[in-house]
Amino acid sequence: MDQRAIVIAAYVVLALTLGGQWIAAKLGVAAVPALELSAMRFAIAAVVLLVACAVTRTPIPLRRWRPIAAAAACGVLGFNTLAFVGLSSTPASDSALIIPTIIPMATAIFATLIHERLTSRKLLGFVIASVGAALVIVGGQQGGAEASAMRLRGDLLELGAATAWAASLTIGAIVLRKEPVLGYVTLMVLIGTALLLPLGVLAQAYRDVPSWSSDTWLAAGFLGVFSTAVAFVLFFWAVHRFGASLAAMVTYLTPLATLVLAFAILGERPQLLQLAGGAVIVIGVRFAARRSRVALGPTRATA
Repeated sequence: MDQRAIVIAAYVVLALTLGGQWIAAKLGVAAVPALELSAMRFAIAAVVLLVACAVTRTPIPLRRWRPIAAAAACGVLGFNTLAFVGLSSTPASDSALIIPTIIPMATAIFATLIHERLTSRKLLGFVIASVGAALVIVGGQQGGAEASAMRLRGDLLELGAATAWAASLTIGAIVLRKEPVLGYVTLMVLIGTALLLPLGVLAQAYRDVPSWSSDTWLAAGFLGVFSTAVAFVLFFWAVHRFGASLAAMVTYLTPLATLVLAFAILGERPQLLQLAGGAVIVIGVRFAARRSRVALGPTRATA
C-alpha cells in the first residue's frame, strides 16, 4: 500500500478513536465513578496489549522503565484523572475541542527541549487554533452562573489534562528512538494501570463493577480496546515517525467530528460561538500543517 494512504488511514482511525472516546467516556461517567471507569479502561487495554506483544513477539523494554514510568504518570495517571474528572463537569464537546487544541501547542513547546524545531508558521498556526479554543470555552459559558462556573472548572481540568499528555508525548519521542512502539505502549499502559487502580478504590472500591450495565461495559470496552490500545499504538507510531509536535497535530482532526457525535448521541447542542471556534481551529491547523508535506513521509528523529 502507498505510504501516503497508510498514513492517512492511520490518522483517520486515530481521529475516530480519539473522537469516540469523549462520547464513550461521557456515557460511562454518567453511570459509574470517573476514576473507576478510567482504571477499568486501562486494565482492559493492558490485557489487549499484552496479548498483542505475545502474538507479535514484541519485547517489552523493562530496562527503560524509569522514563516510561514518567510518561505513564503524565499520560495515563495525570491525563485520565484530570480529563475524566473534568468530564463530569463539562460537556463532551468542550473536552473534545479543548484537549485536541492544547495538546499540539503544549507538545510543540515541550519538544523544543529535545531539539524539535518550532517554526514561525507552526507557532502562528497554533496561536490561531488557540483563539478558536478560547471561542469554544467562551461559547460554552453561555448559560446560568452556577452552570457556567461548574463548566469552567471542568474546562480548566481539561486544559491540565492536555498539558500532561503533551509531556508524555515528549518523553515518548525520546524513548522511541531506540525502543519498539508496541513494547513501549504496553509497558506505559501497564504502569499507568497500576497507578490508576488505587484511585478507583476511593470511589466505591470496585464493589459496583459486577452490577455495571451492558452499556457501561460497552463504553469501558470501547475506551480500553479502541481509544487506548489502538489509539495509543497509532499515536506513538506517529511520534516515532514524525516527531512529537507533528504527531500531536493529529488531535486537531477530532473536534468537529466529536461535536457532531455529541449532538447526535448525547443531545448536546453546540453554541454558535463554539462552531465559529471550531472553524478557526481548522484554519489554524491548516496553516500550521502546510509546511508539512513531510508529515506524509518518513522523518529522522533529531538527536
